[in-house]
Amino acid sequence: MSDQIWLLGATGRTGTAIGARLVAAGRTPVLVGRNADRLRAAASEMGIDDPQLVVEASIERIVQVIREQRPAVVVNTIGGYAETATTIARACLPGGHYVDLANELGAIPRLLELSDEAADNGSTFVTGAGFGVLGTQAVVAKLCEGQPTPSAVRVDAMASFAMEAGPLGTALAESIVSGLTTGGLRYQGGRLVKARLASEAQQFNLPDGETASTVLVPTGDLLAAQQASNAPAVVSANALLPGGAVRHLLPLIGGLLAIPALRRLAVRRLAAVTTKAAPRAREHSWGHAVVTWPDGTTRAGWLRCDDAMDFTCAVSTEAALALARGEAKPGAHTPVLAFGADLAVAAGATFILE
Repeated sequence: MSDQIWLLGATGRTGTAIGARLVAAGRTPVLVGRNADRLRAAASEMGIDDPQLVVEASIERIVQVIREQRPAVVVNTIGGYAETATTIARACLPGGHYVDLANELGAIPRLLELSDEAADNGSTFVTGAGFGVLGTQAVVAKLCEGQPTPSAVRVDAMASFAMEAGPLGTALAESIVSGLTTGGLRYQGGRLVKARLASEAQQFNLPDGETASTVLVPTGDLLAAQQASNAPAVVSANALLPGGAVRHLLPLIGGLLAIPALRRLAVRRLAAVTTKAAPRAREHSWGHAVVTWPDGTTRAGWLRCDDAMDFTCAVSTEAALALARGEAKPGAHTPVLAFGADLAVAAGATFILE
C-alpha cells in the first residue's frame, strides 16, 4: 500500500479547495477525474507543478485502479454518495481509508453499515466530513460530555456560503433533491418516524446580531445528532429551504421527486442551472443544538464558522490528514465518532456553549 492521498472529483470547487489545503499541509494529492486538461488546470490552482493524475471515465474504472494501486486515503468529492460511497469505500479494503462529504440520509447509513467490514480489514471510513454533519453534531457532543443520556435533542444548521458563477453541480443538486425526496423524518422513541417536511419552524437571533429561520428537513445531521447523544427524540432543521407559501408545497414536490425518473431529471436540470457569483448571505455559518435531560435540565450551544463550504473543505482535509497519520479507529463513522468534536476547531470553528 502506498502513502498517497487520492482526491476524487478534483476539478470541482470542493475538490480543488481540498487539494490546495492538502498541498499547504505538505501533502500532494493524486488527482482523479475524467478529463486530463481540467485536472492539470485544477493542479495549477492547487499549486502543484508536476501533478500525478488518474484519468478514468467511469466509477467502475476508478474503483479498479484504487484496488490495483492501493492509496492510503481516498477522498470522495464526486457526489451521488448513495450510489458511489459504498463502492469506492470497499475498493479501499484492506487497510486503506476513505472520506466523503455526504449529507444525505439516503447515503450516510449505507456507509455506516460497512463498519464491521471496515474494522475487520483495518480500514476507517468517514462519512459526512463537512458542515452539514459536523456543524451540529460537534455541538451535541460538547453539550453531552460527561452527562447522562438526554431525553431530547434539536439541531439547527444555518449555513452561509458564497456562490461562484457557473453550474450548480451534481453534488449539490443531489443533496438538495435528496432532502426533498426523503420526506419529513424525526427520531421518536429511538426510532425514525415520519414528520411533516418543513414543519417545526423556528426563528433565531444569532450571537452576532443577525437572524435566521429554520424548518424541519431530515439530512445527515439527524442521524449524526442521534449518534452523538443516544437521545430517543431528535429533530433536525436547517435554513436552506425557501420561506413563505413555497414551504407548504414542499411535501408535494418531494412526493413527485420520489419517482425515480423525475428525480433523475430534477438532478440533471438543477445541476445544470447557472448561478451568478454572490457573497454569502450572512457573515457566519452557525450550527445550533438544544439538549434536554429527563430531569428537565436544558443546555444549548453554538458552533460558529465562516463560509460553510470553506469549512467543509477544511473538515475533509483535516480528516484525510488524520487518517493518513493513522489517528482514527477502524470502522465506519461520522466525524465526531471518528475524531472527536475538536475536529471542528481544527477546521476553524469556535464553540459558544450557553
